Amino acid sequence: MGAVASSARGGRGGEGTVLGDLPESCVAEVLLRLDPPEICRMARLSRTFRGAASGDGVWESKLPRNYARLLAVAAAGDGGERQAAAAAALEAESLPKKEVYARLCRRNRFDGGKKEFWLDKGGRGVCMSISSMALSITGIDDRRYWNFIPNDESRFHTVAYLSQIWWFEVRGEVEFCFPEGTYSLFYRVHLGRPFKRLGRRVCSSEHIHGWDIKPVRFQMSTSDGQQAQSKCYLTDPGVWINHHVGDFVVKDSSKPTNIRFAMIQIDCTHTKGGLCVDSVVVKPQYLTQKKSPRCYV
Repeated sequence: MGAVASSARGGRGGEGTVLGDLPESCVAEVLLRLDPPEICRMARLSRTFRGAASGDGVWESKLPRNYARLLAVAAAGDGGERQAAAAAALEAESLPKKEVYARLCRRNRFDGGKKEFWLDKGGRGVCMSISSMALSITGIDDRRYWNFIPNDESRFHTVAYLSQIWWFEVRGEVEFCFPEGTYSLFYRVHLGRPFKRLGRRVCSSEHIHGWDIKPVRFQMSTSDGQQAQSKCYLTDPGVWINHHVGDFVVKDSSKPTNIRFAMIQIDCTHTKGGLCVDSVVVKPQYLTQKKSPRCYV
């Protein structure tokens, strides 16, 4: 192992050929078959590997086909900033592809900072988080029912908290140019009100009621006719849970996909309350296959 590491760094124990003697083009062919985190580790081996790991050909193979459009959204921040979007399109051609990849892997806010996306480092799929502030919540303007409260466990540092209501309905919509692939959509919710007391995390269960009487229904539909629905009882207070709504497939990354989704419990025979709604999460399906459809985070 030590001899291999020494050879990779260009040290010569004898007269044999070392990894540092390999042509950069050959090293690049090897790197094309590795994941981005592995490429970064291999770049530490020698100058030859570092040079190959900076090549546009290596990193362009790790970018989704619509990376220029994604970069435009990241640069614009808000969809109305056309000049920023145009500048980003030019940057996509002039910037080193390694830098384009790094920018897309950051959390990129858009739609007034209420939504964010980032490129998954283990593949070419995009992850997205949609704040509760971007959702249409029945009764949100009446503080007897709902309040936006600060929470440092949320990506957006704010969650919607329900004290009590008869008609529970949380809807949303997003239109985005997702890279090709299969994606899963979740609602991230929490039974009880989490807060900190003397530096320790605690959860108030004061308002929790009504969720064990009838299940909550989840619905999703896309602009190309895909539909999904599921339902479950809300249980397990004190932890954030991703409730799986359904999956959808993107076949053409050049066209935006419109997704509508809803979380509903409109049986008015009883009230329900004590629920935090943080966000709606979209992930490539390959990130969720090893987890339960209702996964703890």
